[in-house]
Amino acid sequence: MSSHKNHPYHLVEVSPWPILGAFSAMVMMMGLIKWFHMYTPNLFLLGFVNTLLIMYQWWRDITREGTFQGLHTMPVALGLRWGMILFITSEVLFFVSFFWGFFHSSLSPSIELGMTWPPKGIETFNPMQIPLLNTLILISSGITVTWAHHSLMENNYKQTIYGLSLTIILGIYFTMLQAYEYFESAFTIADSVYGSAFFMATGFHGLHVIIGTIFLSVCLFRQIFNHFSQIHHFGFEAAAWYWHFVDVVWLFLYVTIYWWGS
Repeated sequence: MSSHKNHPYHLVEVSPWPILGAFSAMVMMMGLIKWFHMYTPNLFLLGFVNTLLIMYQWWRDITREGTFQGLHTMPVALGLRWGMILFITSEVLFFVSFFWGFFHSSLSPSIELGMTWPPKGIETFNPMQIPLLNTLILISSGITVTWAHHSLMENNYKQTIYGLSLTIILGIYFTMLQAYEYFESAFTIADSVYGSAFFMATGFHGLHVIIGTIFLSVCLFRQIFNHFSQIHHFGFEAAAWYWHFVDVVWLFLYVTIYWWGS
């Protein structure tokens, strides 16, 4: 069969990574449940390592397609952009469900909660301490990732690396502070609906920060190896969009759960 084509679209090759990734994610989830109930993380760690290996090889293949094989043409890039927009939209609705649950319980607290919010016995965090510092960190990281993006569009190699590196450092710093906050917490996820709402919302946001940090780290390595150009850098754009989404979600979390909810 001839490899030539007379259209700008990318007909993807047969790949093992989607089905293997699905099975690996299933093993990881089963391992997480086993860890919760039987206190043995072995199956979870196996699924986690497998997922990391599959992620690396899947991203490697996509990088080859877009960078070296020239398969990410303008129509393909447009489709990728719409895919990322729809993905972020689904993530927005994901967090809307947490805010919905939080406001449902906080605006009309039941008699089991003592008809008050926060519920009796819950010692909340001071929003002027670590939460405010984390807010400043994420706002600063939004500035640095924008700096990196504009530097890339101006074909400034070093400034792009500086901006990306600072953003990654700020993301790691945010995660460390949030982990410290969790260790110092006076309540747990099992302490009434407040604990459940707090740790589910902030915990999933923290997971998104970790994912975004990995996303930007991959972009940093790709920038170091000159994979991006002024007009062809959708991988970086997708990471920047995702990071700005994470920033905005945190602002809503800070205002509602940390400040208003306490």
